[in-house]
Amino acid sequence: MPSGMMGGAMSKRTPVILAVANQKGGVAKTTSVASIGAALAEQGQRVLLVDLDPQACLTFSLGIDPEDLDVSIHQVLTQGADASEVIIETEEGVDVLPATIELARAEADLLTRTGREHVIKGALEALAEELEDGESEPYDWVLLDCPPSLGVLTVAALTAADGVLIPLQCETLSHRGVGQLLDTVHDVRRFTNRGLEVWGVLPTLYDGRTNHSRTVLETISETYDLEVVEPPIPKTIKFAEAPAAGRSILSTSRTSKGAKAYREVATNLIARARRPKARRKSPAKKRSTRG
Repeated sequence: MPSGMMGGAMSKRTPVILAVANQKGGVAKTTSVASIGAALAEQGQRVLLVDLDPQACLTFSLGIDPEDLDVSIHQVLTQGADASEVIIETEEGVDVLPATIELARAEADLLTRTGREHVIKGALEALAEELEDGESEPYDWVLLDCPPSLGVLTVAALTAADGVLIPLQCETLSHRGVGQLLDTVHDVRRFTNRGLEVWGVLPTLYDGRTNHSRTVLETISETYDLEVVEPPIPKTIKFAEAPAAGRSILSTSRTSKGAKAYREVATNLIARARRPKARRKSPAKKRSTRG
């Protein structure tokens, strides 16, 4: 178990760190991070969301204007700023390490730095120690919203994570993108994080009325031997409305099918985190993306 987070009195708790990654855009990755985070908070979990995308969509979707920020995750990763001084509490009941456009420079800033793969891991470990020393409540979950690329920041997120969750749009066959991500996961396991596990694919923008959506899911699952995290997240206009309001769909449309689906996903992720490691599905094997 990656965490001593839930159940029982323990002297020290460490969070479950879950990277949410897919280098293909338009798969509801950021929406999933915000919604799962809010759903976990509803269930009594203490949650930190980390925005690693220079577009700062997660930051904006939680009601924070990136242009109003003097410090962000960029200063934490490249200048050694304390994460605790950058974290912002949100109305969703989750905390966020926000991003700004400055993060676009981080790839270049970190590229020549020794140990660049470990910058996120180091920042989170330092934060955990600071919370413990200050006798503050530790986080149960840290969700990393990875940028839509397989660059330095995504590799660093995977290096810090216990698991990776792959949002997958069910409207388009995205085999090549999934294969490339799994190749990166394979390399991270070899060199920087042997314990990294693929928690599975999260189906998004799902239209249960079409056979195509289910076919996409089955093909991905069979090709890459990946679990499918249930239930599929339905396609709904409510998701487009939520970020504009600076809230997640759990706040803007509490009884919608999308909100209910994310609550179920959060419950299933908690159950997944509690599973003994030996019972978990073996990690997907590396498959070549050439040709």
